Amino acid sequence: RHWILNTRQFRLYTQLYNKTIAKKLWNNSLKKKLLFLINPISGGKSKTRIPGLIHQHIDATKFEYRYRFTEYVGHARELAKASIEDGVDIIVAVGGDGTINEVASSLVGSPVHMGIVPMGSGNGLATALGISLHPAKAIQQLNTSSAHLVDSASINGHPIFNVSGMGFDAEISALFAKETNRGLWGYVKNTLSAIIKYQPQEYTLELNGETIQRTAFMITLANSSQFGNNAHISPEASITDGLLDICVVKPFPLYKFPLLAYRLFSSTAHKSSFIEIYKSKETTITRSQEGPVHLDGEPIVLGTKLHIVLHPASLYLMY
Repeated sequence: RHWILNTRQFRLYTQLYNKTIAKKLWNNSLKKKLLFLINPISGGKSKTRIPGLIHQHIDATKFEYRYRFTEYVGHARELAKASIEDGVDIIVAVGGDGTINEVASSLVGSPVHMGIVPMGSGNGLATALGISLHPAKAIQQLNTSSAHLVDSASINGHPIFNVSGMGFDAEISALFAKETNRGLWGYVKNTLSAIIKYQPQEYTLELNGETIQRTAFMITLANSSQFGNNAHISPEASITDGLLDICVVKPFPLYKFPLLAYRLFSSTAHKSSFIEIYKSKETTITRSQEGPVHLDGEPIVLGTKLHIVLHPASLYLMY
């Protein structure tokens, strides 16, 4: 009887021990590996204080974290891809929409989540998602944010996540990329200097089973609602609706430009007679000549035929 009692006690202690070990392992499994990829030049803003803010505001009971500064264009994409293989759970892009594009491009279709600490010139995607533009607050938001499956898209195979396009805004993006003093004022300056001489172009759009001919000032592809700085080109666009908003901005008299700007900043662009918005999963746009296209604000030269595809629920995003 004494031997049986000891055996029962042993089993009880063993079960208790195993539960304790299991609990510790479970708690450790909840501690996610977090990598901050910091673009030191995005938005013309210094990032030297970011590591200190991370240490101060990230919840160390939830995350094992480290950071890396990027060193050249495309470096964030390379680091993100390598980190997937290293078992990182969440990669946080610290920069603007271009930095977000680089990181997200490597994460599409993977289980690795992306976070955002917005420090760019426009911060369109972060603003649309309600992520704070104050770095300390954005880092704090990561502690309590949830993962959402969001849409992405591509232009001739180049991934896009926020707002991209061709025409006038692509020309401005090409000019803006050369600016050393980046920010809202730089964007406004380039816009005002270029708008006087810019000539609209002819486009053919194939979408939703129909072909549309348009003379357009610009064509914007909106996955979220805004360029940045609260300029909403497609106020009803959603990053989770499985559709891409194709926004055709028709030619307008120059004296109407202030009214069009008001439409953008008052979230009423979809009510303008100069803007047509189509929702589509797949679109082909043909133009008369090759030229710049901007991918989330970053300019690239592409040819006359542009194939645009929406990829639904393809990226895990924290917000």
